[in-house]
Amino acid sequence: MSFTTLAFGMPGPTEMMIIGGVALLIFGNRLPSVAKSLGKSFTEFKKGIAGIEDDIDSAVTADKKPPVTAAPTAAPTVSQPAAHE
Repeated sequence: MSFTTLAFGMPGPTEMMIIGGVALLIFGNRLPSVAKSLGKSFTEFKKGIAGIEDDIDSAVTADKKPPVTAAPTAAPTVSQPAAHE
């Protein structure tokens, strides 16, 4: 049984040109603004994903770290004036 790659694979260069032409016909002058808003949406999505990943990483590393205890502080030293004989 043989399947064609056109039906199940990625579109080739000719198909991409046809898709681009159809998009140009549909969107016309609005195509640059549509692409710009799509790019902004993608950027915001990536920022959101990065924020979630940071939260997960900080939660995982917080569980692995031992609790931090405060180091004892030394009493401040007071310099004594030299005794005059």
